Amino acid sequence: MKIVTVVGARPQFIKAAAGSRQLRKEHREILVHTGQHFDDNMSAVFFREMGIPAPDYNLGIAGGTHAQMTGKMLVEIERVLEAELPDALLVYGDTNSTLAGALAAVKLRIPVFHVEAGNRLGTIDNPEEVNRTLTDHCSTLLFCATEDARQKLEREGLGEKAYCVGNIMYDSFLHFAGQPWNKGNILDFGGAVVELPESFYYMTCHRQENTYSDEPLTEILSAMNSLDAPTIYPVHPRNHERALRVCQNRGFKNIILTQPVGYSDSVHLTQTALKIVTDSGGLQCEAFYAGVQCVFVFDHVAWPETMVGNRNQLARAKREDILKKLSAKQEIDPDYKPFGDGHAAETICGIIRNWEKES
Repeated sequence: MKIVTVVGARPQFIKAAAGSRQLRKEHREILVHTGQHFDDNMSAVFFREMGIPAPDYNLGIAGGTHAQMTGKMLVEIERVLEAELPDALLVYGDTNSTLAGALAAVKLRIPVFHVEAGNRLGTIDNPEEVNRTLTDHCSTLLFCATEDARQKLEREGLGEKAYCVGNIMYDSFLHFAGQPWNKGNILDFGGAVVELPESFYYMTCHRQENTYSDEPLTEILSAMNSLDAPTIYPVHPRNHERALRVCQNRGFKNIILTQPVGYSDSVHLTQTALKIVTDSGGLQCEAFYAGVQCVFVFDHVAWPETMVGNRNQLARAKREDILKKLSAKQEIDPDYKPFGDGHAAETICGIIRNWEKES
């Protein structure tokens, strides 16, 4: 089959690293990069280090409101689909790129395969919730990372086309976890190599809810600054100015601000960190894979499977709540493996193979 895969943001590049590697063993893949994450630190570095094939199309669409971005992507992806006439379209996750790809395909009667389907926060106040829900209802095949996600799709009447395959990000995590680590890739804002301390905490913070003003980010950074070891904080480009200003104005000396890091670096930071504080859906799972305790700074649980034995805890963007959660002791059950066996991409391709035979 000819399959068009649409990606646009960092988490999708990580998933595509495993997905494309397996998909291309059996099918012709046309890779479309919408440009949602466009700069080198957020995009090109992932393609280089993860061995993702160069995009066949780079749409260069970034910035603007959700409607502006999604609308432009919808128009351009439709042009690609009309030119390529694929047998199916594959999308990952819950970004604007995901929704635009699914809408463009379904309106052209092209089957849609959605990887990481069925995840729900339970509120449409979150833009990603809207994207993932609409994409699920447009799709022909739904590949779920967990059994909980599959059951949620069943309750929405989508159970017949939903499959629990495991988390494809676990495939990528395992692939990179055992590889050598070049610490020289981690750079400060000025481009100098960061000298990593022997012990450190690892933090990421990029969601609008936590960075829309100084107040929530200050609370989070204040908690990290008071810990017994420095915190490594790779900063999203749009938050550079705010993060630097807050740290300087508040005299936070225990925070090491860096440029965004590549996936391999993030995996090794995760494995090495004392504990992790994040608002990233992907990083909290990676912390779980690595057995490193995590605090998720958000209003809703993203991955309920991780919320066991204090391995991942929900916290408000408040200093005292974050510190309270970090002080809890985690308990790990080695037999508890809700995200599969690290072969999600192979399972997905097997299901696509059977679907192709039956179609």
